[in-house]
Amino acid sequence: MMKNVMVGQSGGPTAAINSSLAGVYETAIERGAPKVYGMLNGIQGLLEERYIDLSEHMTSGLDIELMKRTPASFLGSCRFKLPALEGNEEVYEKIFATLDKLDIGTFIYIGGNDSMDTIDKLSKYAVSIDSPIRCIGCPKTVDNDLAHTDHTPGYGSAAKYIAISMKELIRDSFTIDFKNGMCTIVEIMGRDAGWLTAAAALSRDEDCDGPDLIYLPELPFDLEKFRDKVGELLALKTAVVVAVSEGIHTADGKYVCEMGEGVAFVDAFGHKQLSGTASYLAGYIAAEFGCKTRAIEFSTLQRAGSHIASLTDSMEAEEAGAAAVRAAEAGDTGLMVTFKRVSEEPYICVTDLEDVSKIANEERVVPREWINKEGDYVTEDFLDYARPLIQGQLQPIMVNGLPKHLHVPEGLRER
Repeated sequence: MMKNVMVGQSGGPTAAINSSLAGVYETAIERGAPKVYGMLNGIQGLLEERYIDLSEHMTSGLDIELMKRTPASFLGSCRFKLPALEGNEEVYEKIFATLDKLDIGTFIYIGGNDSMDTIDKLSKYAVSIDSPIRCIGCPKTVDNDLAHTDHTPGYGSAAKYIAISMKELIRDSFTIDFKNGMCTIVEIMGRDAGWLTAAAALSRDEDCDGPDLIYLPELPFDLEKFRDKVGELLALKTAVVVAVSEGIHTADGKYVCEMGEGVAFVDAFGHKQLSGTASYLAGYIAAEFGCKTRAIEFSTLQRAGSHIASLTDSMEAEEAGAAAVRAAEAGDTGLMVTFKRVSEEPYICVTDLEDVSKIANEERVVPREWINKEGDYVTEDFLDYARPLIQGQLQPIMVNGLPKHLHVPEGLRER
């Protein structure tokens, strides 16, 4: 019989992260876990001994279905970097003292690159003190940049949102014929990996040409070539739509967003907050050509759009949570659940496991061969890869014309 389970969510949320939480909860209860606890605000909350009994919040099948349809992190999230093991034993002693007090046998962390660093450190500490607690990583990130997995839960829903929104923006851009044309610059998340921005190409179909240009951070951005390309397009079309990653940068490594007002905030993992790329480029194009321009940032909307979440994504996210529980029950630790594509037509993916130390702090970018020669669009190979991930829709449960969500009462979140 399984011992109690502790699960947490970390990093930026997705439209499918709570499906993974539902998968952990349902599978753990089915496998005989007496309790499934959720740490509030990730490992940072656990250090403050803030956690809840999930059975008090998932009292019916309806609650579980609502959980799958609720955006953001139900348990709350954090961006907290655990210190190195050596010289900081008291931090780990505190964590494991709480886990032991709650009779935890399985620790599951749902997150991205930095969260896998947490699993790596905790599993190594557990081994060093001969603790029986199993630590398993459950993948999550809209960025789709985790190594050693075909894709990451959360990406499919964000890609679907981007493709739909881009298609609608393209249709809207042709509404008015401005004298010197119009150029719309759409800024999409992606610091070093352009998976999300590449998804803008999924809007291309028989009734939509898709964006005219796509720029990813995998390749240096040439401002003059960009200007010339937009100029050529404006001479041919009444409206031009461009998708850019927030992290595009020049050959010398300078972010385009830093050419404007710059960025100031840096998080605990040393990541700059990037914003303003579209705004800078829109102003630049307006000055160069005297045309109407618009700068649009999808920002957090692209990761919160649970009302149009991919059914494929939600189902795979739930399976990732279930697979994490099964791995721990089998005695595994220090591993992350991965996805392995075994068939293209029909699309079939199965779960697997990989040593989390090979994944933590690594980053998987869009392959060069999936970007065209000019560096301003993606290839059919990318589209063949991404299309299966956005299929189907997880229909929201509507109340009073709006989607119904599940949430932790604010009083329980108090520090």
